[in-house]
Amino acid sequence: MAFTTIHERADELEQKMSDELDVLITKSALANLEDGKRGPSGMGMARLAENPGKLFLIGDDPRLPKMPEKPTLLDYFKFRAGGTAHLLQSGMHALKAGMDEKIIMACLVHDIANSLFVKSDHGYWGAQLVEPYVDEEVSWAIRAHQALRFFPDESVGYKYPVLYTNYFGADYVPDDYIQDAYKKARNHKWYMTSRLITVHDIYSFDPNAKVSWEPFVDIIGRNFKQPKEGLGLDGSPVAHMWRTIRRPTKYL
Repeated sequence: MAFTTIHERADELEQKMSDELDVLITKSALANLEDGKRGPSGMGMARLAENPGKLFLIGDDPRLPKMPEKPTLLDYFKFRAGGTAHLLQSGMHALKAGMDEKIIMACLVHDIANSLFVKSDHGYWGAQLVEPYVDEEVSWAIRAHQALRFFPDESVGYKYPVLYTNYFGADYVPDDYIQDAYKKARNHKWYMTSRLITVHDIYSFDPNAKVSWEPFVDIIGRNFKQPKEGLGLDGSPVAHMWRTIRRPTKYL
């Protein structure tokens, strides 16, 4: 009896879903690398020849919720994100602690890359995603929190997360670039802004937690420069990243 691996079964399911659509769905190199493969897949004339009458997807993915014409930050969270309960709980933790709106805003989007884009180096990607739209201090703090979370600061009651020991083992040592980033951030004028992200970055991932964006709508409105054209359509240096999130399977 021939056995199939998890990846093979996933590929078969992906192919089945694609076959049932009027368009052909491809996978990017990054998506495949995350599955232990190299390069993009499902592309080229051979694929078209195997599927006469079909064309490659160049617009919205019909498997994903339709986005508004001029999407806002909250629209991306609503239609593209997962795991936002953690962000909301962190934001609420900061709100109840009486933190400045700048800190609350940073907490609400500190893990935005995890929810919308990619987990690896999420602090850097997250900072880049929001940089044109938030105060410089906020984007700096988001970037720096990636390193700071691995290092305790007893002055504010921050300890190394027990969860990290469970995740990575007791002997885990952060990469050199993380250690270097921590040393630089430790002496930066905005150190405490980023440190407060780690303080309110509560490690609660309860799927039954009752959270809502409603308490934060006005805070976001005051602290996030929403482009009138819509995120991804405004010509900012990171607009392409938002467009990729909006249409992750667009052929080109």
